[in-house]
Amino acid sequence: MSDDKSSNDLAEDRTDLAEDRTDWAEDRTLMANERTFAGWMRTGLAAVGIGLGFNALFSKMEPAYVPKAIATVFILIGIFIFYAAQRNACAVTTRLEAHKADPLDTVNMRLIAACMTLGSVGLVFGIWLMKF
Repeated sequence: MSDDKSSNDLAEDRTDLAEDRTDWAEDRTLMANERTFAGWMRTGLAAVGIGLGFNALFSKMEPAYVPKAIATVFILIGIFIFYAAQRNACAVTTRLEAHKADPLDTVNMRLIAACMTLGSVGLVFGIWLMKF
């Protein structure tokens, strides 16, 4: 009987360890998701920066709408990246369960992306309203 009890205890210990490893893996995945979200937000900001830089560098180009249009395209690409980043990051965050980690709330991810989008839209308006 003692052999049966010890094998049951061993099986329970293995199950507990497996559950702990799964919990840790979920927490690591949530943290990786946040890093990925931040990386995509940086990529979106880089696209916006390329648009602004292009507009500044080629502002004397004729016709005047060409550099503005190209800058707008890059900024719109940045806005799309912001949207896609928050959409994917929020999907991962809601699908997984945090155990010991304290991941960024989906509301905060959406707020960050919305602020970046709003700022980018403001830049588009600024570019088109600016007189050279």
